[in-house]
Amino acid sequence: MAKAAKSTFRCTECGWSTLKWVGRCGECQAWGTVEEAGAPAPGSVAPAPVSSRARPITEIGVETAEAVPTGVDELDRVLGGGAVPGGVVLLAGEPGVGKSTLLLEVAAMRARQGPVLYVTGEESAGQVRLRAERLDALSDQLFLAAETSIASLISHVDAVQPRLLVVDSVQTMVSPEVSGVPGGVTQVRQVTGALIQIAKERGIATVLVGHVTKDGSIAGPRLLEHLVDVVLQFEGERHSQLRLLRAVKNRYGPTDEIGCFELTEGGIEGLPDPSGLFLTERTDPVSGTCVTVTLEGQRPLITEIQALVAPTPLPAPRRATSGLDTARVNMILAVLEKRTGMKLANMDVFTSTVGGMRLAEPAVDLATAIAAGSSFNGKVLPPGFIAIGEVGLAGDVRAVTGVRRRVAEAQRLGFTLAVVPKGFGESIPGIQVHEVEELSEALDHVAKYPKPRLVKK
Repeated sequence: MAKAAKSTFRCTECGWSTLKWVGRCGECQAWGTVEEAGAPAPGSVAPAPVSSRARPITEIGVETAEAVPTGVDELDRVLGGGAVPGGVVLLAGEPGVGKSTLLLEVAAMRARQGPVLYVTGEESAGQVRLRAERLDALSDQLFLAAETSIASLISHVDAVQPRLLVVDSVQTMVSPEVSGVPGGVTQVRQVTGALIQIAKERGIATVLVGHVTKDGSIAGPRLLEHLVDVVLQFEGERHSQLRLLRAVKNRYGPTDEIGCFELTEGGIEGLPDPSGLFLTERTDPVSGTCVTVTLEGQRPLITEIQALVAPTPLPAPRRATSGLDTARVNMILAVLEKRTGMKLANMDVFTSTVGGMRLAEPAVDLATAIAAGSSFNGKVLPPGFIAIGEVGLAGDVRAVTGVRRRVAEAQRLGFTLAVVPKGFGESIPGIQVHEVEELSEALDHVAKYPKPRLVKK
């Protein structure tokens, strides 16, 4: 007798296959992603009727695919002009960062143009109504439903015929056609596929809220990010008012734009000019601080970096960072000790940013080095001073992108002195620019400035 064909189990994340089911993939080590695939059926695929004939691309109309503004300028900036009819947006972020608050305000603004359906699977309708009253986000065209079944959600869509659909969240929705717990791989894939089909067929702009895991990645299968059109990441420190919205993937616009929001008691407000949040308000200058300009997407932001260098009785000095890359700060400290002669081996060094800002680009290296040198030497930097540049292992100051845009932003906010890498070669009225080639040259240049006089009150 012929042996029966054995089933094949395949990982939905990386494609690893095995002859028996296991709970954890042996290749990518992901849990719950191995499913039965079965033997592929041989033979060719017969042609089937088409839904619409293929046309030249020049005959395709774009009127139905143009972005519609949401009413929130910072969100429109990240989306590339607004929400596209039929587009599916996945908004992810840590718990409590303000995802539901932001979307409720967006839904209320969009309800002025037509019906909006807000489906919540995590709260009751009364709880969402209380938040809407606090945010002043009430509208007769904003329809609210508390459902966890995708079948019931489709019924609400048929009844309301919304222009915007908000699902909070996709991990709470279940489909009766497949088995599995809510938030599981099978359920998330099935629910997301059904929502995408509804959005494309009916031209409804759809926003899905997604949970994140403890390491910050979006929960669920990686396929979820590939299926949607836009993936947005909502970031922010729990103890800070600043919230940043980044586009990780965007089929309709750029991915190098960010939106800045401020979380207040009355909700979330857009910040068209958020640089003031990243500067310390003080009357007397102190050592160990240096201001730089970072580029978040296409937006220059003024940011202050603080450093504290102090002797330590411990055999192993401490190195602590907040808002900066630890490995890069340690590299800068090693360059300072090797190339400039600073003795930091028996010093504790603490570095931080102001306002909860996270800096990862190399353009802030020079400001970090000057802040550490200022704290080590007790040298107070002059008012209106900024530093921009990348520091290399040889102690050289390298050029970075967008220097002119950074310096112009600093001049607009009242800064008068700037240290930049060699080769800038431009003159901007209102700000004095000094070009340096070595880190030691930048530190020597800063040391030439007289100590600011403290005004007695």
